Amino acid sequence: MSNVEPDPSEQLCGEDEPARGLEIIDPREVPLGGPRAMQVRRTLPARGRTMIGPWCFVDHYGPDDVSETGGMNVPPHPHTGLQTVSWLFTGRIDHEDSAGHRATVTPGSLNLMTAGRGISHTEYSTADTTVLHGTQLWLALPNDSRDTDPGFEAYTPEPLGGEDWDLRVFLGEFAGQRSPVHSFHPVLGAELVVDATEHTVEVEFDLSEDFEHGVLLDEGKTLIRVDPDGGGPRGVLKTAQLAHIAAGARTLKLRVPQGEQVILLILGGTPFGEQITMWWNFVGRSHDEIVAYRDAWQAAIGADDAPPAADPHGRFPSVVADSHNDGALPAPTLPNVRLRPRP
Repeated sequence: MSNVEPDPSEQLCGEDEPARGLEIIDPREVPLGGPRAMQVRRTLPARGRTMIGPWCFVDHYGPDDVSETGGMNVPPHPHTGLQTVSWLFTGRIDHEDSAGHRATVTPGSLNLMTAGRGISHTEYSTADTTVLHGTQLWLALPNDSRDTDPGFEAYTPEPLGGEDWDLRVFLGEFAGQRSPVHSFHPVLGAELVVDATEHTVEVEFDLSEDFEHGVLLDEGKTLIRVDPDGGGPRGVLKTAQLAHIAAGARTLKLRVPQGEQVILLILGGTPFGEQITMWWNFVGRSHDEIVAYRDAWQAAIGADDAPPAADPHGRFPSVVADSHNDGALPAPTLPNVRLRPRP
């Protein structure tokens, strides 16, 4: 996916923090992609919260009527230093990248693209998609892996069924389920679907104490409790909000009131332990690295403002073909201040 230039003044947290150890982050709406940008709800990064484990970017969209919104139309664009995670609830998206991978993202299946030292890709909702609904997430790569070769993996997890709920673990390990997909940092990603149509449903899971966690609610309302037996914090999670749970928590309890059918994403990982510099579609470690990434991409696409000395071939040896003839997305202009690393 393609980000727009982040505006720190728009990165807002929820003002009513339920208790220490549990933070509720409100979403903000931002455009995604080029001229036909669709609107997404973003909860990471946020003011005061850059990451949850290695998760550094959480976008959530839909359900959108594609006949009205135009769906997802993201022409060729670059990434460095991260992995992109595509997880859909409804609809289909065609993916193609400069490392030669082609895939169609479908509901309930993980598509994980490793950018490593540099990759470009396209994302277009398919012609038969009428409703588009899902998430786009980023994982920052640790310093010793961020210049790895580009790659791609797809995986469809088997659901773990409980009374009135289903769980699919697409990254890491949770509730006795393990994903075989390779990650470069200890991580968790899972989808939980709860059907409380007929009666209130309570679900409880053990947590890894060395992980911090995030819970993203698609729509509706859910009561979230941390370590309920020990009197831990609790709060109400509402549509499109993201809850951050600090490391050290042992138990997560979710209570979905009668009449609700909800989808939640449970994310997590050990604290990343490194500062990152993130701008547009690039994750690096310094302002100067981001400048070099931008210069390489602008040179790769033949942009007018590409500096003569820029060498795109180390980062972007090729640019993925654009079957929709939209043209590659040029990088925005860098701000007039130096970008600062964030924890």
